[in-house]
Amino acid sequence: MPARKPSREPQRWLLVTVSTAGSSTLRVHAWRKLRSLGALYLQNSVALLPARPETVRAVRKLLERLARSGGEGRVLPIAITDPGEEGAVIAQFSAERSDEYGEIVSRAPAFLEEIAYERGRGRATYAEVEESEADLERLQKWLARVRARDYFDASGRDEAEQAVARCAAELAAFEAEAVAAELPGETASGAARRLHAVDGDLPAS
Repeated sequence: MPARKPSREPQRWLLVTVSTAGSSTLRVHAWRKLRSLGALYLQNSVALLPARPETVRAVRKLLERLARSGGEGRVLPIAITDPGEEGAVIAQFSAERSDEYGEIVSRAPAFLEEIAYERGRGRATYAEVEESEADLERLQKWLARVRARDYFDASGRDEAEQAVARCAAELAAFEAEAVAAELPGETASGAARRLHAVDGDLPAS
């Protein structure tokens, strides 16, 4: 007799309602916080989140902030008992994350083109490296935020990670060229090795 597969743990949800007492500033704050968590708005001031330790903590802090500022909110732990309805909700969560991963992928070509443009102009300099580094950091932070609210393994994550990794690799090569251009006697390949060694020696922040 084949072994029984373990049953999937039922998904728990948080139904969050907010009231901001007519304060547009507080309303925008609540909206930004809930959307940063990946909340799905069911209607105005009513949002849904999967119940996870991180979402429970974040929602509790939001409700405390609302209470301090004259607003109010409630969070109700619920279960969606209809499998079809729950599947549709999960699909909607995943579709939003997939769209965000797609946006990240769409930004990578411009990043790579900018490096290629500066390289073609012979502009492998520290200033250009620093500017591109700031752009890469924004991409990396954006990817990290989307991954943090990707509760259901949405499609597109691998592509986004690969796109950001390509940007990082291209910037590393561009930085090595800048080092070689500004330090007499240094080659790009040698600079790349030394940059990697220096980065590896730096203490974790």
